[in-house]
Formats: sequence, C-alpha cells, structure tokens
Amino acid sequence: MRVLLVDDEERMVAALRRGLAAEGFVVESASDGMTGLRLAQHNDFDAVVLDVMLPRLSGYEVVRRLRAHGNWVPVLMLSAKDGEYDQADALDDGADDYLIKPFSFVVLLARIRALLRRGARARPVVLSAGDVKLDPASRQVWVNGISTDLTPREFLLLEYLMRNAGRVIGKAELLDHVWDSASDVAPNAVEVYVGYLRRKIGNERLVTVRGVGYRLVA
Repeated sequence: MRVLLVDDEERMVAALRRGLAAEGFVVESASDGMTGLRLAQHNDFDAVVLDVMLPRLSGYEVVRRLRAHGNWVPVLMLSAKDGEYDQADALDDGADDYLIKPFSFVVLLARIRALLRRGARARPVVLSAGDVKLDPASRQVWVNGISTDLTPREFLLLEYLMRNAGRVIGKAELLDHVWDSASDVAPNAVEVYVGYLRRKIGNERLVTVRGVGYRLVA
C-alpha cells in the first residue's frame, strides 16, 4: 500500500515514515502543499495523510484542488486546530477523516486502515436540468454548453434547486439547506440570490410560484 505524507514537521514525518514502513506501507512525503498536490495528482496512492497548515498551499486548498480534478484518493487531514468549524471545513472541502495533533500512532494507523477498507469514494454524478448542468465535484456549471461562473452561495442554491428540479421549494426550506440557519440571514436573502442566479442561468429556468416558493424547470 502506498501512502503520501504531506507535513512540514520534519521530526514527525521521519517518525511516521519509520512507523508506517514497519507496518508494510510504502511512504512518500512532501513538506509543502504545492509539492504534495503535484505528487498526489501524478502518482497512484492508496491514501494521503495531509496537514492543514502547510507552506505554499494549505491542506484545505490541496484537497479542494484534488477533488475539483476528479481525484478521490482517501484523505486523512491532520491539524493542531481542534475547533468544530475547522473539522467541518476539512470535511466539506473533501477530506475523508480528520485527526487532531498530538495523536497516537496507533490511532493514526487505525484511521488509515479504515480509509483503505472504504476505498476511494465514487465521483458525484453531474446534475442536469434541461440545458443546465452542474458538476458537484469540480464545482462547475454550464448553461447551453457554456461555462458559467457562480459565487459559492449561488452554486449551493443552484445545486439544491437542481437536486429538487420540478418541485416547488419554499423560502424557509432554501434558508435551512443553503444558509444552514434562517435566523442568521436577512429575510430577503433568498429573493436576492434568486435574482442573481436568474441573471446567470436565465429567468425562464427559475420560476416563481407566488406565495409558495420557486421551481427550477426540469
């Protein structure tokens, strides 16, 4: 089994390389994000152990770019940050697991083996609604075959509408699923972003059902 270890703490990397090699793994390492990304993109690894805080390119950005290019190698992220939002960010960006430093080598080994048992995740299916297509993996959108740039919030809104194409969706449901908490946003946030989205995908594709909500034409 081949593992890529990306971390700039030299002593820890040396210790992990020895420990993993003793367990039968073939280990390659990189000390910065750019090098780690290049190795992960051009080599066939069974798992990647990736630190969050790295020179040149953060671990968050490394895993985002891997997923955007359709690389679904299992990724275990390491970090001294133990906040719940730090862990959520890593998982949302595409990591498969998150381990807080300092950690036990026994636990790290068990986590790696668990990832290897699961194998690489299947690539998300490209969503389609008429002539609008959305790729959740690369976070790209095409309208009539033309690539269209969306902000992160516009992308989340369109993705939810496309997963429910043809169904009328109320504002409260959109706030719950796209903004997470209705209490944290302005009451007219849905109307504002629906307006933004219509300018980019076309008014005729996103219909207002007065007094009920919005429907994306399937």
